[in-house]
Amino acid sequence: MTPAVELRGITKTFPGVLANDHIDFSVEKAEIHGLLGENGAGKTVLMSILFGLYHPDEGKILVDGNVVEIDSPATAMRYGIGMVHQHFMLVPSLTVAENIILGREPTINGVILDRARMLKDVDECCHIYRIDVELEAPVHSLSVGVQQRVEILKALYRGAQVLVLDEPTAVLTPKEVEDLFRAMRALKEEGKTVIFISHKLKEVLAICDRITVLKRGRVAGTVETARTNIDELAEMMVGRQVVSTFKKLAKTRGAVLTVESLRALDDRGLAALKGVSFEVHSTEILGIAGVEGNGQTELVEALMGLRRTTEGKVVLSDVDITRATPEERIRSGVSHVPEDRHKRGLVPDFSVLENLILGSHRGPEFTRWGFSLDFERASSFSRELVEDYSIQTPSVDALARNLSGGTQQRVIVAREFSRGPKLIIAAQPTRGLDVGATEYVRGKLVEMRDRGSAVLLVSADLDEIRALSDRIAVMYEGEIVAFRDPEDTSEQELGLLMAGGRLG
Repeated sequence: MTPAVELRGITKTFPGVLANDHIDFSVEKAEIHGLLGENGAGKTVLMSILFGLYHPDEGKILVDGNVVEIDSPATAMRYGIGMVHQHFMLVPSLTVAENIILGREPTINGVILDRARMLKDVDECCHIYRIDVELEAPVHSLSVGVQQRVEILKALYRGAQVLVLDEPTAVLTPKEVEDLFRAMRALKEEGKTVIFISHKLKEVLAICDRITVLKRGRVAGTVETARTNIDELAEMMVGRQVVSTFKKLAKTRGAVLTVESLRALDDRGLAALKGVSFEVHSTEILGIAGVEGNGQTELVEALMGLRRTTEGKVVLSDVDITRATPEERIRSGVSHVPEDRHKRGLVPDFSVLENLILGSHRGPEFTRWGFSLDFERASSFSRELVEDYSIQTPSVDALARNLSGGTQQRVIVAREFSRGPKLIIAAQPTRGLDVGATEYVRGKLVEMRDRGSAVLLVSADLDEIRALSDRIAVMYEGEIVAFRDPEDTSEQELGLLMAGGRLG
């Protein structure tokens, strides 16, 4: 059978980087094909070439056995190739139907939007692919999972025969993942081809027919899902076995962080935190589980002094820090791994050295006479952290923006953990990281817990929450709706609670 798409000898270089090195990759018609690899392995570049965002230096693209030239996304769509990006490309103020037909609007006399035909055409598309959405609902009112379905429908409405899904489950609940997989299987039954890019090995094994692994810009291998497993795939990606389970501690000591009836507003002035209360103890990881947008970001900002609270109290080791500044909280023993490493974790145009001492740069360990930075001590400290945390950088003077995502995260983790904190607040600490980098960050969190730190872990990844947490708090619409023991609670129960359901 002729493959739906085939890439032969694809090579792509950027200044100083060989992103794709003579890659051969083919996907059969009516197949769900997984694409795995570490950060920097070349997955995104390869799919960007297929979708016309990049042009290869060498190699050929074949669609239905014919060599084609794809120089733009518009050309890719003409050849039946669609792509759903991790960050959605929807207009929030428009309805579902209006987003789907945008750019291909049916009109009356070429001028006025034919709303009746629009709804009829989109409804037929939904029926064919068995994807259920409310056509006249504004996109801003939809959950992330439903917005994703809209993105898929938008590509299908434009005639996509091959659909590339880039990290599609990153922020979905277990129920939404099930709905997505059901839609993917329906697409396969209709003869569509799906390329599924993901870091979540369990999901790739659950949905894909075959899996291709990229490593350092080359194909490490293509395997049939039925003949492989998580350990084998992880080893293909990183060259060794990867730790996925961590020991839980049976006992915890006194409360390090106490949060009492905390309330705060979001950026629109609406209630984001509605009386949140909990404790985190020494030698404990408390995981906050929840679909993004339910107050987790505002909670972390409030705990770090980055968002003003309207009511409630935050106590660190019996000291009220509710009104303390971020700098005062850091000096009190709070470390923070932020969810957006570029916005809050790093200064991209600062060097590795400067980023490693951020937050402590005014302290006595790095200053002379209280105001002048001691570069010799800062340089020595930074070189030690680069070695201890295996930070892949040519020197401590290299700019942070030139490091890979995983290496940037190591810089943040090294800086925050080297302070010997009482409390670590880790928000989405492995988002966007590959299997090896994820294993490293998770292992460091467990190591810090075992040394006596209290850890508050905020993550939309249920596997991460279940693997690391000693206790789980479920957050929904600005409230803690349940506390659970990860050993006694199923993924389905947590998913139901995250979606606002109640257990019988």
